[in-house]
Amino acid sequence: MGRYFLLWFGGLLFCLFYLLTNSPARTGASASGQTPAAAPEMKPYEETIPGTDVKFEMVPIPGGTFTMGSPPNEPGRKEDEGPQHEVKVGSFWMGKTEVTWDEYDLFAFSQDIKKGGAAAAPAPTGKAVDAITRPTPPYADETFGLGRKRQPVISITHHAAMEYCRWLSAKTGKLYRLPTEAEWEYAARAGTKTAYSFGDDASKLGEYAWYFDNADGKPQQVAKKKPNPWGLYDMHGNVAEWVLDHYDKNFYSTFKPGVLALYPVLLPTEKRYPHVVRGGSWDDDPAALRSAARRASSHEWSKRDPQLPQSIWWHTEAITVGFRIVRPLEEQENLKGLRSKVTRQSPNY
Repeated sequence: MGRYFLLWFGGLLFCLFYLLTNSPARTGASASGQTPAAAPEMKPYEETIPGTDVKFEMVPIPGGTFTMGSPPNEPGRKEDEGPQHEVKVGSFWMGKTEVTWDEYDLFAFSQDIKKGGAAAAPAPTGKAVDAITRPTPPYADETFGLGRKRQPVISITHHAAMEYCRWLSAKTGKLYRLPTEAEWEYAARAGTKTAYSFGDDASKLGEYAWYFDNADGKPQQVAKKKPNPWGLYDMHGNVAEWVLDHYDKNFYSTFKPGVLALYPVLLPTEKRYPHVVRGGSWDDDPAALRSAARRASSHEWSKRDPQLPQSIWWHTEAITVGFRIVRPLEEQENLKGLRSKVTRQSPNY
């Protein structure tokens, strides 16, 4: 009888073990026995601006953690690049290239995009598009004679870049915005910890970037050099790029050592200046093109604008500055509904 009891008891234990290890809570199965749908895989995609044949490409950037800023011994380092701190960012798509005039002109100069006609594709949120203010006419040639087709946008203000993103969001029905400074550096580094995404050797810069030594004194068409490891072009050089953040040279000092900073951003205010610009430009030396290099905008970028108040849309001296866009997979809480607070009455400093 003892043997039969042991067999019965062993079978009972087996049944209990099976139930525990194959319960919905353990396997992820629902009560019906089906597993829940996995989160959609992020893939590259091409966006066509509704009502036009203008397209741009977006590259998926999986979220993660990284060390932001530069180490004290990095050549060319500036004080505002430290102290280094650990940062976490969410997943997002980023523009494969900088925004070009092909795209921006539709916002700045086309009040009605192919209005009427069979080829016209109505905007998903037409009323929202119509409610967005468009840029005022520029004081001078906004390209400064440097070209338009496939050329990166230059000389627009931080406000203008933010408003373009708002217009594009309304036009496409997807949320587009400027990257935070943390998102930008995370994407630029592309998993690396070196000065550039290709290493520390600045002599290789010509393979990846347009800068002072090879740009012939002007910005170049996008995507003519090698991309970084995550498939993003011109993260180093060509035009420097607006990011969302207000600039504070001591911002990195506000993070506690050893504590992971979650989705950091220094929110922009109603002030016109300063905001952060990243990546360096066609007119810069190699040090300014490093992944950690930061720059602050200045009222000097509009010193030749004679208007009072000066334009909130166009700069007269920022021919080295453009931007690229991101689309967050899930927007962080403090950025939901964010828009530019700059107006014509905003102080010019």
